[in-house]
Amino acid sequence: MEIKILSEKNTVLNQFISEIRDVSVQSDSLRFRRNMERIGEIMAYEISKQLVYEEREVTTPLGIANVVVPAEKPVLATILRAGLPLHQGMLNYFDGADSSFISAFRKYSKDGSFHIELEYISCPGLDDRTLVLCDPMLATGSSMILAFNSLLKNGKPRHTHIVTVIACKDGINYMQKHLCSKNVTLWAAAVDEELTVKSFIVPGLGDAGDLAYGNKEHNY
Repeated sequence: MEIKILSEKNTVLNQFISEIRDVSVQSDSLRFRRNMERIGEIMAYEISKQLVYEEREVTTPLGIANVVVPAEKPVLATILRAGLPLHQGMLNYFDGADSSFISAFRKYSKDGSFHIELEYISCPGLDDRTLVLCDPMLATGSSMILAFNSLLKNGKPRHTHIVTVIACKDGINYMQKHLCSKNVTLWAAAVDEELTVKSFIVPGLGDAGDLAYGNKEHNY
């Protein structure tokens, strides 16, 4: 698995990362969602450099222009609900893409332990296509692996780009050990070192789904 960490370079991306982490800014859910969307746009631009391109003729009012454009439309997959703003940012740039949605969440027991429940997947065929799988937080990595393996029931992608905003090193290590495909690139906006006993990333940013759409009371 190839790993690309975008915050290692000094770009405006780091401003958006600082704002989604900042408790004084997080209270504005609209701004949180928009910053997630902008991060998705930046990551889509970077991923676009990895796609297959072809030359096409475009008719202008004054003649013919030869333009090199993407030769394929990727499939954008996201894990609900936290991934929706990130997905929208990707869709803003890959506006002809097909979309896939995955319902997966942590189901907690009374002792505080949890397991990942996957309830539903909507996905087009993936054979020989580029798959972009988005989830804003990569903590343990188990939900990402579960989602990825479940998507493979719809076909074998030519290449998969896994996109996350904040990753933990433990989650990256887990993915490297458990990925069933070598044709995968992991894109992370930032990587944090620590994972708590309850599997929350530190310093992280908190619960991305709650910050974007409001606090939830229960997972059913």
